[in-house]
This record gives sequence, C-alpha cells and structure tokens, in this order.
Amino acid sequence: MSAVTDAPARLAVLASRVRAEEKGILDALEQRRIPVEQVDPRRLSAGVGAPVGPWSLVLNREISATRARYAAVSLEAAGTPVINSAAAIGTCGDKWLTSLALQRAGVATPRTVLALTPEAAAEEIERLGYPVVVKPLSSSWGRRVSLVRDPDAAQAVLEHCAALPAPQAHLIYLQEFIDKPDRDIRVVVVDGEPVAAAYRRSAHWRTNVAQGAGTQPCPLDDRLAKLAVATAEAVGADIAGVDVVEDRDGAMYALEVNAGVEFAGLQAAHQGRVDVAGVIADLVARRFRDLTKGGAG
Repeated sequence: MSAVTDAPARLAVLASRVRAEEKGILDALEQRRIPVEQVDPRRLSAGVGAPVGPWSLVLNREISATRARYAAVSLEAAGTPVINSAAAIGTCGDKWLTSLALQRAGVATPRTVLALTPEAAAEEIERLGYPVVVKPLSSSWGRRVSLVRDPDAAQAVLEHCAALPAPQAHLIYLQEFIDKPDRDIRVVVVDGEPVAAAYRRSAHWRTNVAQGAGTQPCPLDDRLAKLAVATAEAVGADIAGVDVVEDRDGAMYALEVNAGVEFAGLQAAHQGRVDVAGVIADLVARRFRDLTKGGAG
C-alpha cells in the first residue's frame, strides 16, 4: 500500500472526508505533539507482499464501510496496527454478525432472525409477529430500514428486496420491534470506557440524527455504562458508538455498533462538557507511544 505523500509520517488518520469529528481528532493529536498525517484512502492501493506506508499506527476514520474494512485488512496484513481493527469493522458493518457477537457475549438485544430468502422471511415475520423491523445487513443513518405493521406491508417490502440487484439484499434481517419512548440512546465507548451518552429524540419511530432526530444529554448510569461497554467488547471495537433502545418498562437492549462513530451531535448536546475527540486522541497517543518505545516503525 503506497502513501499519498513522501512525508515521514508515523501516524495516519485515514479519512476521505474531514468532518467535524476528524478535524477535532487531528487537532487533539497535534496538541499532544503526535506527528500525524491525514490520508485519503481513495488514493491508496495494496499489493500482496507490498510494503506499507511509513506508519506505525493508523486510526481508521474512513466514511465508506467497504474502503474502511479493506484498508484495515490490507494495512494489518502488512504489519500496521489499525484502530479499529479489520475484524471489528467487519463485525460492526454487518448487522447479523453484530447480533451473533452480542448473543455469544450474553448482551441483551432484541429477538433477531436472518432469513436467507424473501420467501423464508415471510414465514419468519409471522413467527416474530407484527410489527417487525426489516433492515439491510449493511447500512448507516437508518437508510432502507422499514417498520412492517401488517402482511400487505411485509409483502411490499419483501418484493422490493427481491427485486434489488445485489445478492446480499435478498438476505432479510428481521428484528423484534421494541416499543420505545420517542428516543434511543447513543453511547460512545473508547478503550473499554464509556465517554458520554446522548438521547436521540424524534417523532418518527427511527431516531437517527441523519433522519432529523435531535440530541439531548443522557445520564450515563451504571446500568447503561455496563451494557455499552459489554457491547463494544463483544464486537472487539476500541472505539464504538453503541446504539441502545429502552422499552416502556425501562429494560435496555443493544441494537447496533458503529465502528466509525459520528459524535458531533452528542458532543454538542453536552455543550463542551465532554471532549470525545480528545479521549480518542489520548487512546491513539498511548498506542502510538507504546509502539515507538518498542522500536516499531
């Protein structure tokens, strides 16, 4: 994998778009006197057995899940540690793999089924009962997520999935609908420690910020903190955005994990009382210094 410049960078932040999150992380690393280079993965390539760029460590903030995963795989194959790891990115980027990881770890999560065809999904929906949530295996920001309330809606959604050209779209991920308040919770976990939590509120049943939800501070009590940390550990993510939903009785369930967590909304909700970029920079700085002390790079 070749670098975009000949600069002797030892730490890279991989990002094709520098959003508020990446700018905050880069600024925090510079404040910690860590030499850092922002690398656009769209200009990288990898060859079997080829040397890697001049980095001891890479923080992977690539917005494209596919590029993020394959960049991490290629860098690790060449001996460069990546945060998050390729394994964690692969698990978080696939909702079924995430559900399996949570189940193995004993983390509370809604009942979930993977149907290998739309026809099988129709039978499983009847077993799960209405309403049921239909999700693509890989998506962000709540796209192509449907709440199916009756057989007619189920037929329409499944016919749409069957007509899509990608074979993966014909695998139907079904999840029990949790009757929640007008909110869910995003918790940022870094290096096994919960950093902060925020409510995402919306009049719509989907509470993604990308779908227009607002954010408010959420108390990070022991129960929520333990669930978020256990969820991040289950998928092997050093940096994780854990999505949690509550039912009407207050029980909490882990839904998904974002390996390239966006945290600008959460941080704004806390009005400067938390510094997520700084906590991430601290983790990266510790790993970088550990590697360079050991003579890596």
